[in-house]
Amino acid sequence: MSDSNTYTPPKVWSQNEDDGNKWASINRPVSGATHEQERSVGQHPLQLYSLATPNGQKVTIMLEELLAAGIADADYDAWLVNIGEGDQFSSGFVDVNPNSKIPAMVDTSTTPETKLFESGSILHYLADKFNVFIPNDPAAKVECFNWLFWQVGSAPYLGGGFGHFYSYAPYPMEYPINRFTMEVKRELDVLDKHLAKNTYFAGEEYSIADMAIWPWYGNLVLGNLYDAATFLQVNDYKHVLRWATEVGARPAVQRGVIVNRTWGDAQLKDRHSAKDIDDALNEAK
Repeated sequence: MSDSNTYTPPKVWSQNEDDGNKWASINRPVSGATHEQERSVGQHPLQLYSLATPNGQKVTIMLEELLAAGIADADYDAWLVNIGEGDQFSSGFVDVNPNSKIPAMVDTSTTPETKLFESGSILHYLADKFNVFIPNDPAAKVECFNWLFWQVGSAPYLGGGFGHFYSYAPYPMEYPINRFTMEVKRELDVLDKHLAKNTYFAGEEYSIADMAIWPWYGNLVLGNLYDAATFLQVNDYKHVLRWATEVGARPAVQRGVIVNRTWGDAQLKDRHSAKDIDDALNEAK
C-alpha cells in the first residue's frame, strides 16, 4: 500500500501544524473570527460572499437563473471570499456564517436583514422568496427536496472524501482513495438509474435540486472537477452525462459558474452587474 499502516492514534488528539496539507495554515479546530474586517456591501438587494467552488456555484447558478427568468429583484453583488487567505474568518463573514464556510448571503431587502448560510438553505430561501424552481405538484415537490437533501448529505463523500484524498492530500493513500472512489461510483450509479427514468431530478421540471447536484456531479462527469473522469470511468453513467450536458448548456449555468472565479479561461473576481459577466465571457473568447 502507498500509505503507512503504522500510525497509532494518541490518547488525546492535538493538531499537527505541518501535516503537508496545502490548507494546514488556515485549518483549525475552533470557530470564530481571527481578524476584524467589515463585510463589503453593494447596491443590490442580495449580497453574496463566496468562491466558485461547487458549493459556491450552486448559488450563483440559482441567481443567474432567477435573472434569466426576468426576476429583477434577484439582482446581486457577489464578493470573492479567498479561503486560501482566510477571508472566511473575518469578523464580517463570521457574523453571517458562524461556521466560516462559503457561500454566505445577506438579503438586505428585509427588516431586519436576513443572514443565510449553507448552500442548500440559500437555494431553498431564494426559490421560496421568488416562488420559482420548486415544483407545485406535490409529488414532484417531494422529489425536489429528496434530491436536494441527498446532495447536501452525499457531497461530502465526493468533496471532503474523494476530492481531498485524490487531489489535495500530501501523498497518495490507497485505502481512503479506494474507500471514497467506491462511494462516489455508487452515488453516480444512484443518479444514473434515477435519470434513466427522469429528465431532471424532480421529474420533468428543472429545479433547485438540479442546481445543487450539477456543480458537483455534473462538473465531475464533464471532466471539470479533480481531473478524475477517466479514473472514475464516467462514460459508464450515460444518463448522468446526458443530464450534465443539458444543464451545462443553459446560459444561466454558463454565467453562474464564473462568478467569484479567479482561475480558468473566464474569470470574474466580484460581480456587481450583468455586464461584469458579459465582459468576462467576451474576454475569454
